[in-house]
Amino acid sequence: MEKKYYPISIFIADVSNSSADNMGDELTVYLDEMVQAINIWTNEMGPIKVKHRAGDEIIFVGYGYSTAYIIAFFLSRIWKYRDHKPYFGLSFGDINQKLEEVDIEKWIHPLIKQARYANDLLKQDQNRPLFKFELDQFYTSPFLYNQFRNEFESLFNTLLYLQYSLIKEQTTIQESVCSTYLIVQQQKAVGKLLGKTPPTISSHFKKGKSEEILHSFNEISNIINSLQKSSYQDIEIKSNVLSHSIREHVKENINTLLAH
Repeated sequence: MEKKYYPISIFIADVSNSSADNMGDELTVYLDEMVQAINIWTNEMGPIKVKHRAGDEIIFVGYGYSTAYIIAFFLSRIWKYRDHKPYFGLSFGDINQKLEEVDIEKWIHPLIKQARYANDLLKQDQNRPLFKFELDQFYTSPFLYNQFRNEFESLFNTLLYLQYSLIKEQTTIQESVCSTYLIVQQQKAVGKLLGKTPPTISSHFKKGKSEEILHSFNEISNIINSLQKSSYQDIEIKSNVLSHSIREHVKENINTLLAH
């Protein structure tokens, strides 16, 4: 009997400087809140596995090649603590069992190892970008992109590093404009929420390179979706559903986001 495969993605997230400023307890509570938020955001995505563990770590596994990256990007933009930012080791690929059957605390799989390896590389990087993919270690995909996985990994990580270079140059107000625009999708609405005039919002949006940052997010997601579509033509890609769900739920607490 031919094995049935399922497309999944994984992130393992840690928090920078989590032991500084006596922030441990506060960050622990916040990470629990983020796990609850992820469960709500993914309610229409089918089964997922997400857990806060090992103090300042979150592990996520969900169906869809782009799911983990989309969630990670939104988390990074709405994150409450500017001095304690998260960083995400990412992987995606294929498994031959349903997620419903997986015990995330005991699951040993090469894709988990890849995400862990990517996270460890970020931990050792003095510049520490927000995201890193690992696709070329420990694991061989049964599908077509396998023969190009090293090239895709290099492409993604180069784009992510350039994205990070733009993000880290944003001022606090530019960061707020970019993050709010990601959620509400209109500069006029951003201005209303932030109490700024349209020209001021436009200026911060341009100077903060928000268009380039958000374009890179969309392009990376689209490329990953294309890889999944080439291997799983019969499986619906729900990245738009996920992004819409995140936006709608974050809008309900938008004032909390803007207070950061």
